Amino acid sequence: MKMKFFAMAAIAITSAFTSATAQKTVVDIAVGSKDHSTLVAAVKAAGLVETLQSAGPFTVFAPVNAAFGKLPAGTVETLLKPENKSTLTKVLTYHVVAGNLDAAAVVKAITDGGGKAAVKTVSGGTLTASIKDGKVILTDENGGVATVVATDLKAENGLVHVIDTVVLPK
Repeated sequence: MKMKFFAMAAIAITSAFTSATAQKTVVDIAVGSKDHSTLVAAVKAAGLVETLQSAGPFTVFAPVNAAFGKLPAGTVETLLKPENKSTLTKVLTYHVVAGNLDAAAVVKAITDGGGKAAVKTVSGGTLTASIKDGKVILTDENGGVATVVATDLKAENGLVHVIDTVVLPK
């Protein structure tokens, strides 16, 4: 009886450990969210799935579906066309930062920067992070502003922060 108990305990511990360590990629986090179906479609159309499933690490500022809804009518449909793949790729990689930039690191950078922190994106552009009304906001190169609404969704190859607006490069 004792042996059976120990065997079952060992299986339970192994299962729990396997579940805890079998984390998702940043793409899997988006795929698993009903609020990111537009982002997932865009990542697929741009051919970025494989890249964002690689080792990274990546920090992704992931706009929710409603964020894409704020863009002018027809923008998403136009960007998803094959002939606009390079533009779509530039927009999407503007939402990605190389490395693990967790919420604490963002806030520290803002504090150390006297209220602002420049964040270099994979597209080569810059986002400016600051704090307004106790929330981290990102200002794009055109003056557009996104609010970070959820932070530190951890993946095995980085992390995801959810934003309420699509940020756009110049």
